[in-house]
Amino acid sequence: MARLTRRHCIQGTLTALAGAGAPAALAGPYRKPAHGRPGIKLAEVYGPKPDARAKLATQIGVRHVILTAASALSRIPRARYYETLDKIKADYKALGMTIAGVESHPVPAEKIKLGVDGRDEEIENYRAAIEALGKAGIPVLCYNWMAGLGWYRTNTKAPERGGALTSEFDNAEAIKQGPTRWGEISEEKLWGNLEYFLKAVIPVAEKAGVKMALHPDDPPISPLRGIGRILISAKNYRRVLNIVPSPVNGITFCQANFRAMGEDIGALAREWCRQKKIFFVHYRDIQGQGPRFRETFHDNGPTDMARMLQIYHQNGFDGPIRPDHAPTLEGESNDNPGYAMVGKVFAFGYMKGIMDGLRVPYE
Repeated sequence: MARLTRRHCIQGTLTALAGAGAPAALAGPYRKPAHGRPGIKLAEVYGPKPDARAKLATQIGVRHVILTAASALSRIPRARYYETLDKIKADYKALGMTIAGVESHPVPAEKIKLGVDGRDEEIENYRAAIEALGKAGIPVLCYNWMAGLGWYRTNTKAPERGGALTSEFDNAEAIKQGPTRWGEISEEKLWGNLEYFLKAVIPVAEKAGVKMALHPDDPPISPLRGIGRILISAKNYRRVLNIVPSPVNGITFCQANFRAMGEDIGALAREWCRQKKIFFVHYRDIQGQGPRFRETFHDNGPTDMARMLQIYHQNGFDGPIRPDHAPTLEGESNDNPGYAMVGKVFAFGYMKGIMDGLRVPYE
């Protein structure tokens, strides 16, 4: 099969439009066939209260929300999880948006990941949160196993195209910063803690109809400042899937993270989409790998991004996808690196253009 590039995509689209004639070319973008399967769900991440950024998303045609729920659920008793989620869902519905999933742990989980006193109480909260998500009709939970440190960068003001600000990781700089307050945590301990967690929550998720989508470690380096990391290879992901085999035990396919691992992300996407194990996609790109890399604009990195969208579609993925970690553009605050909005607006336009050109249905 010939390799599909951005240039081929654009040339092919222009040729098709020219051949079709003006009326067909003006017929509008391709969404989904009237009787076809659902399209890929374009989504963006927001908090419990819809804000101006969410309204902006609706204006550019994004109708799906990935919710961060911990700030709402961590302050209330388990018995109120469902009513809280239902209210949040109603608020977004009033804006014309549906909640396609939850990202980051819905309730505190650091004790679970670290395996310290209090983890069983956190697990009970977690099980209750999964039940509430299922009852509220929120089908995906994206979680991570990055203990002590979340996604981590050594510089959040690296220059990208035109002076935009992006983030980068340099393990040599991370080593200079020394261990965290948690000291050394072995990979073996993290594997044991993850198995303990999965055996406690996957049966609940199965019953609730909630897909557990495990995010890779970012960066995929072990150890990172003394803390082991285990979600750093496709091999380790296959191990996770076999700890508790289940249709709801699956993956958040953050494609730049798998690229940073040195994996063939096209081959992995085909494999896991066909196995119905990719529940959620983070669509982004990087320059470099492993010990040193830099985030890029979605159209300014080495990955054939058009090909990746085609692979997801051709291999059966129709879940939520969001353009993660966009650079901060001129005039924007860099207070929350990777999550400013103008770069996301550009990314969604870029994605829609590719998907329309390749006739990949989206909604």
